[in-house]
Amino acid sequence: MTRTLICDATIINEGRQMQGSVLIEDSLVAGIYPQGTPFPAFLADELGRLRPGVERVEARGLWLLPGVIDTHVHFREPGLTHKADIASESMAAVAGGVTSFFDMPNTNPPTVTLASWQHKMDLACAKSRANYAFWLGATNDNLKEIAQADYSRVCGIKLFMGSSTGNMLVDDQQALEALFASAPAVVAAHCESEARIRANKARIQALYGEDAPVSCHPLIRDVQACYESSARAVELADKHGSRLHLLHLSTARELSLLSDAPLQQKRITAEVCPHYLWFCQDDYERLGSRIKCNPAIKTADDREALRQALNTRLVDVVSTDHAPHLSDEKQGGALRALSGFPSVQCSLLLMLELARQGVTTVENVVEKMCHAPARLFGIEGRGFVREGCKADLVLVDPLSDWQLEKADLLGKCGWSPYEGTRFRHRVLRTWVNGSLQYCQGEFSQGINSEPLRFSNVK
Repeated sequence: MTRTLICDATIINEGRQMQGSVLIEDSLVAGIYPQGTPFPAFLADELGRLRPGVERVEARGLWLLPGVIDTHVHFREPGLTHKADIASESMAAVAGGVTSFFDMPNTNPPTVTLASWQHKMDLACAKSRANYAFWLGATNDNLKEIAQADYSRVCGIKLFMGSSTGNMLVDDQQALEALFASAPAVVAAHCESEARIRANKARIQALYGEDAPVSCHPLIRDVQACYESSARAVELADKHGSRLHLLHLSTARELSLLSDAPLQQKRITAEVCPHYLWFCQDDYERLGSRIKCNPAIKTADDREALRQALNTRLVDVVSTDHAPHLSDEKQGGALRALSGFPSVQCSLLLMLELARQGVTTVENVVEKMCHAPARLFGIEGRGFVREGCKADLVLVDPLSDWQLEKADLLGKCGWSPYEGTRFRHRVLRTWVNGSLQYCQGEFSQGINSEPLRFSNVK
C-alpha cells in the first residue's frame, strides 16, 4: 500500500473552502482531516510525526481541487495524428489539471461502430495519462450500432446537426426522429443549421470570393444558425422524452431554450466552453483565424450573457472542445482556415482567471468543471474530494504570476491562441487514480489511467 498525505491545503469542494489534509491510499481518497484534527495513529505518532512509508506533500497556501472532467475533446487519434494523439494531448491535459476526458468521434475512421469505439479504448489503455471515455457517433444509418452499445462504458451519443467530417452529419429527418425516439443514453448535439450556413456562405462568397476575412465567420455561422438547430434538437428531445446535451453554446438566444431547474431534474442540459467566455468577435482583429472555431465566437453581448448563465443553473458544465490543428492548417480567412484550436492545457487556468476577475467564483469553477460532469453523466467515484472516491486531484498555486509561452505548450500542434496570456494560478501537481502523473513540469514514468464507468442510462 502506498500512502500520500497532502497537508494543510485549502480544499475547494462542493461549494466551500476548508483548510485540511487529504490522505491518498493507493488509488483512493482514504481520509480528509480538517485543520486541527489529529491524524489517526496509523498515520502519525502522538507528536504529529508521520509514520514511515507515508509521503508528505506540503500544501500550505495552495488549493486542492478535484481533477477536471473534460467531456468534450478531439484528441485526433486514429487517423489525424500528424496534429495530435492520445499520448500528447492527455499529457497536456494532466499538466492543466484535467484528469478525465471524453473524446469525440470525428476521427479517421469515425467512431460510428462498436469496433471503432473499442479500437480507441485499446489505444487509450496503452497511451493515455488521463482517465478516458469515447463518444459513439450517430449517422443516418447506424441505429443498430447505437442500440447495441454498453452505456456503462460508452459516455453517450454524439449527434452532428451541422456540418461535420465524413458521414456524421445527420440530416435525414426520419433518422433524427428515430434516434431521439430510441436513444438509450444522453444525446450530445452540435447544433448549427446546415441550410442557413450554406446560404450565408454563398452570400459571403459572392462578396469576397474565397478570401473572405475571418471576421465573416460569425456571419456565416450566425446566431440564427445556432438557434434554429438547437431549438429543433430541443423540440425532438421534448417530443420523445430524450436526454439531450447541447454542446458549446455560443449565443445569448440559445439560453432561452434552457431550464434553471436543478441538474438532477433536467432532461435537457448545456455546455459552454472557456473560449466563448473569454473571447468575443472583436478579438478576430488581433488573433485572426487562430480563434476560428465552430460554432463561431460571437459578440461581446453574447459573451456577457453566457458569463451570466455560468453563474446560474442554465449552463450545466464547462468543457473545452479542444480541437488542435497545425499552424499551417489555420492559415486563411473565414473560408480557408480550419476551425478549432487547442485548449485542454489552459482550461482550468482560464476559468480560475475569470474567477479572479469576478466573472464567477472558484467554487463555481469546480462545480461546472468537476462536480457537474460527474453528476450529469453518472461517472462513478469521481469528480469530488470525498473519502472512497478515486484520488483524481489537482494542486494549484493561487498566487503565481506568469505568462504562457510557446515553450510551455505540450500539445502536439505546438501553438495556442492563449500564448502571451498572464495567469495568476499555476497547476503544480496532478494525481490520477492516486498516481502523481504531473509534478512541476515533470511527468511520471508510467501511466495509471482507467476507463470511466457510467451509471446513467436513459
